[in-house]
Amino acid sequence: MPKVTFIQPDGLQNVLDAEAETSVMRVAVSNGLPGIVAECGGSAMCATCHVYIEDGYLDGLPEMSEVEDEMLDCTASERCANSRLSCQLPVVSDLAVRLPDAQV
Repeated sequence: MPKVTFIQPDGLQNVLDAEAETSVMRVAVSNGLPGIVAECGGSAMCATCHVYIEDGYLDGLPEMSEVEDEMLDCTASERCANSRLSCQLPVVSDLAVRLPDAQV
């Protein structure tokens, strides 16, 4: 079973098991993890599940859609080259993401 490591802004790490193909956002929400708001429930319509992909995990991720790219322009925290919406990331192998300081 793949694992997703969520790194909080203060450095605290939560490692959660994830069923294959479940979105990173759903893993966080299902486990009550703070830092992922997910207001739209995974429709790529709110940008409140913004994460930063840690180095070494960018390869193998699905290509960013135009909708996701547009929504990332609306994040509460700075958009960076490694920014993604966690609702658009199916878990296919181990992954590590850093949570931003703010989602809304």
